[in-house]
Amino acid sequence: MSSKTFDVVVLTCEHGGNLVPPAYGALFRGHKKLLNTHRGWDIGALAVAQGLAANLKAPLHFATTTRLLVDLNRSLHVNSVWSEWSRELDPAARAELIRTCYTPYRHAVQARLTRLVAQDQRVLHLSIHSFTPVFDGKQRNAAVGILYDPGRHFEATLARALAMAVRTEDSTLHVRRNYPYVGYTDGFTTSLRRLLPAACYAGIEIETRQDIIATPAGQRRMVATYTRAIRALMDTPRLSG
Repeated sequence: MSSKTFDVVVLTCEHGGNLVPPAYGALFRGHKKLLNTHRGWDIGALAVAQGLAANLKAPLHFATTTRLLVDLNRSLHVNSVWSEWSRELDPAARAELIRTCYTPYRHAVQARLTRLVAQDQRVLHLSIHSFTPVFDGKQRNAAVGILYDPGRHFEATLARALAMAVRTEDSTLHVRRNYPYVGYTDGFTTSLRRLLPAACYAGIEIETRQDIIATPAGQRRMVATYTRAIRALMDTPRLSG
């Protein structure tokens, strides 16, 4: 196994767009404005993910169908995988969404990561998201969130180092770990942790506040900051915990 901290980066963006396939257009009649809000997609996240993929020459898996149809970052047994609109679909229609949108995405990512781990690669999986500055009337107190499972040594070590590296690259950013969500509740990385060994797989979500990356200039700024931070980790041999 390599002496580097990690061997390969894989990027994903589960909430990259707010598109509605024509077959489901009637569900959102009268609610088009909602699709453009943080409820419909992660504003700015896909542009950041694409910039990172280009700079790091890393593979990127992304989805552009709105999460209000089916949330690719939720497990199927969790109620929030469906929104208040898609929950009204009959079982056959929901099964079709799972077959055409949910399963192909999740399986493609899982297959790539499984293959890399089988090749004795230490994988840093970065799932790129964004969060609304105000939620339920309360201001979020961070610019960047690094979400991870503190019980997994390799992952926790990388998460702490990544948070520190982002702060080093841009001291104006308030970076918090496991905020505004905790990284070990239900999510795609949580599901993957059950399948992949802790010594070889680190699944970290990067959450950026949406007002920071709502414009191309803001997206370029954060792509540059994250790129430098990740490259700094790449150049560090085997971080200790």
